[in-house]
Amino acid sequence: MTDDLGDRLRSAFGWTDPGDGTGYLVSNRSGWWRDPLIISSLGDALGALFRDSSPTVVVSPEVTGFLLGPLVARALGAGFVEAYRAGVRRPIAEPMRWAEVPSDHRGEKQLLGVREGLVKPTDRVLVVDDWAATGAQVRALRSLLGDTYVGAAVIVDECPPAVATELTIRGLLRGADL
Repeated sequence: MTDDLGDRLRSAFGWTDPGDGTGYLVSNRSGWWRDPLIISSLGDALGALFRDSSPTVVVSPEVTGFLLGPLVARALGAGFVEAYRAGVRRPIAEPMRWAEVPSDHRGEKQLLGVREGLVKPTDRVLVVDDWAATGAQVRALRSLLGDTYVGAAVIVDECPPAVATELTIRGLLRGADL
């Protein structure tokens, strides 16, 4: 990642107080999606974190993963497969493979799934998302993907170092950078 991209990511990011009296701040990443230079750089920057692993497919969880995943897939010359959250919309018509996400950063359990047959046993799968706080989603996808999983590329890695190492999570920024 270039210093310029890191600087742009930091300056386009903000913490928002939702005004509910809890003192809990919510990350505001919308500035990242608004900046055309960030958008044009993210695919290459995230892909570079795992280029040596030669991924053949990128899998990304909705919602922001559906934006980032195709950018990284294009940069790597790989395919893209969506990982859906159960219960967000009408059921998906095709057969799905699901994995339970241990409690996420909000303490909620959820299911993530991919359509059957889109990830082949010979694939090398890179998981891509914007933020990893606990590694819960990455852990669930790794269990779903099995031996095809090569790691996870994220914009912000906020996981404890042992979790990032265990799950092979690599980020462009650390949480402390923001």
